[in-house]
Amino acid sequence: MDLARFPRRHYTHAPTPIEVLPHFTKALAAGCPGGVGPEIWIKRDDLLGLFPGGNKTRKLEFLAADALAQGADTLITCGAPQSNHCRITLSAAVKEGLKCRFVIEERVPGSYKKEAGGNNFMFELMGVEAITVVPGGSDMGAAMSKVAQELASLGRKGYVIPGGGSNAIGGLGYVACVQEMQQQWYDMGLALDAVVVGSGSSGTHGGMVAGFLGNNIKIPLIGIGVSRDPADQEPLVHKEAQAVADLLGLGKVPREAVKSFGGYWQPKYSVPNAKMVEAVQMLARTEGILLDPVYTGKIMAGLIGLARQGHFKPNAKVLFMHTGGLPSLHVYEDVVLGRTALDA
Repeated sequence: MDLARFPRRHYTHAPTPIEVLPHFTKALAAGCPGGVGPEIWIKRDDLLGLFPGGNKTRKLEFLAADALAQGADTLITCGAPQSNHCRITLSAAVKEGLKCRFVIEERVPGSYKKEAGGNNFMFELMGVEAITVVPGGSDMGAAMSKVAQELASLGRKGYVIPGGGSNAIGGLGYVACVQEMQQQWYDMGLALDAVVVGSGSSGTHGGMVAGFLGNNIKIPLIGIGVSRDPADQEPLVHKEAQAVADLLGLGKVPREAVKSFGGYWQPKYSVPNAKMVEAVQMLARTEGILLDPVYTGKIMAGLIGLARQGHFKPNAKVLFMHTGGLPSLHVYEDVVLGRTALDA
C-alpha cells in the first residue's frame, strides 16, 4: 500500500519499541488453566511523539497535514472530559502554529472541571482557545459544525476532526503502524499468534483491520471494547475499516475480520472497575509500565480475562497495543491504589 500519496506530518522519529513482558507473563500464568498462559509482548505506542504519546499521534500526522493542506488556522475536535484525543490534537495544533477548540461531552453529568488535573490541566497549560461543554448524548458533529461556523464569521477557517480522530484519513495512521510492525516482526523474527487492541471510537481498531487486510496479515486482531459490547461496537469498526480500505482501494473488508470482546468497560465509559485496577497495578508492579484507567487499563483487563478463560493457547505469543493515556492516570490515584472500593 502506498501511503506516500497522502499528506503527512511526522511527529515521531523512530518506530515505537516492541518488548516482551517476562514478569507480567509469569504473573498472568498463575491464574491461567494449568498454570500456563500466553507470552505477552507490548507495542509501546505510549512512547509516540506529541508528549506524552499515545495512539492519537499517529492519526494526527495525517489529519493535521490535511488541515494544513486545506488552509485551516484552527483545529476543532471533541471528546469526553480527560480526553487524550483532545490533548493530542491541541499538542499538534501548537506544534503547527494553529489554534485549537474543543467540544467536551459530559457523558457523566458534572464530570468536566476546568481546574481538574490530568489532561484538563494540560488543556489549560498548552493554551486551548475555547472549550464548549455539552450534555451527554449531544450531536457532537453538529456542535463542532457550530464552532466552525463561528470561526467562519470571524474570517477564520476551522478544520473539524471527529472524536478520536476516527475517520478514513485518521485511520491511515494505524495502517502506517501495521506496516511499521510488520517490518519489526520480520527484523525480530517474531511470529505472533494474536494482537490485542482497544476498540472505542474505532479509528485505531478499524485502521488496523484495513492494514492487516492490505498487508495480507492473517494473525487474529482482537478488539477489547472500552465503551460498547460487540453487537454495538463491531459495526462501527467495520464501517471505519471499510472507509479506510476505500481510501486505499483495497476492496471489501470481510465482516469476520472485525472481532471484539465486551464486558470489561462497565459500568460506564471512563468509570473505573476492579478488573481495571488489577490490570493497572499488575503491569506497573511487574514491568514498571503504566496504563490509564479509561482505555488501556480496561483493555489489559480484557487480555487478562481472556487468558484466564483459556482463550489463548499455552505459550502463545500475544501482542498488546499500548495506546497511551498517561495524564488521566493521575486523576484516578485513589482508585488505582485501591483506596476506593469498587465493584468487580
